[in-house]
Amino acid sequence: IVVSSHGGRQVNDSVSSIEVLPEIVDAVGDKLDVLFDSGVRSGTDIAKALALGAKMVLIGRPCVYGLAMGGQKGAHHVLRCLLAELELSMRLSGVSSIEKEELNRSRLRLIK
Repeated sequence: IVVSSHGGRQVNDSVSSIEVLPEIVDAVGDKLDVLFDSGVRSGTDIAKALALGAKMVLIGRPCVYGLAMGGQKGAHHVLRCLLAELELSMRLSGVSSIEKEELNRSRLRLIK
């Protein structure tokens, strides 16, 4: 299942995909893999989605921007930067792996 707000920007007051991600993960349990694709722009976005239960995080717009600016090398550079940001974010948080035992909801705090 892919959790995405594709087109959601036209509905100003709708709930964000990242907010409902944990509910969707809990609802499907182990029956389906949940992929997250909604506004991912940084390594910390990736870490949050994985911690909230996404099995994978899809990267669209940043790669397209990289591709437009520098072709294949530009897209590759964007992916390297995202992975570096993810690794830095994890290390600064004391997380050594993306495995669920390490990177999970207990690492996050909701700020309202």
